[in-house]
Amino acid sequence: MFRIGLFLATNLGILLVLSLTLNLLEPWLAAQGVYMNTGFWLVFAAIFGMGGSFVSLALSKWMAKRYTGARVIQRPANELEAWLLDTVRRQAKQAGIGMPEVAIYDAPEINAFATGMKRDDALVAVSSGLLRGMSRDEAEAVLAHEVSHVANGDMVTLALVQGVLNTFVIVLSRLIGTLVDRVVFRNERGHGIGFWVTMIVAEIFLGILASIIVMWFSRYREYRADAGGAALAGRHKMIAALQRLKGNPESQLPDQLEAFGISGRKALGIKRLFMSHPPLDERIAALQAGGC
Repeated sequence: MFRIGLFLATNLGILLVLSLTLNLLEPWLAAQGVYMNTGFWLVFAAIFGMGGSFVSLALSKWMAKRYTGARVIQRPANELEAWLLDTVRRQAKQAGIGMPEVAIYDAPEINAFATGMKRDDALVAVSSGLLRGMSRDEAEAVLAHEVSHVANGDMVTLALVQGVLNTFVIVLSRLIGTLVDRVVFRNERGHGIGFWVTMIVAEIFLGILASIIVMWFSRYREYRADAGGAALAGRHKMIAALQRLKGNPESQLPDQLEAFGISGRKALGIKRLFMSHPPLDERIAALQAGGC
């Protein structure tokens, strides 16, 4: 609940800062012939910026099960399923969180993910390919990595970062659009074509910048989850699991879940800025160096 409170408090703080900034700008903007409905903009940003991110987080477990067809283990059907439950239960206790739901989804690649709105009510899912392609020690490390994501509150924090950036993108793109419309195009009534074109271009550009920031944070939390996995399962097991992933096909998780998987897609050059996961070699090197 602390992170949910932090999520709301931070976004309300962002709205307050934006409100004060716009109120300070309004006299200057009015002198330029620019009049804005600040209250409407802030409410709009709150609903679609943080609200959308918060709703996505609240629905994350349901969406994950729906998109992947994950089957939650209610009662173990065999020794392997019993081992999965026992391993996650032990790791969750070590990490100080409630027992997550444990699920298996059908996919050929080696992968796993964790999601959920609360640390004590999360979902940890593994692919059938992981169960076939990894040893018990390697699978244990992957489970520890995902449990560490839950313990770190990474799902809430990622939603928090996304919500804050969404809010800035919505407000700033409309501010830029209004300025161009009034100052450059000299439109004095309503919103002209200058506003709409500029706002759309600014929203795309700012959205790309926001995505770079979100993906940077996603990569950072993967290092932390690797370190947490090493602490729960053993550093040598975590390194072995990441080395096994090097021969794995690219992640086939839906876009909505890719950032939550154990590994992501590969990229080179500028595309690396949009990677949700660091390269495996760099993650292995960080563990070998004892870093996070």
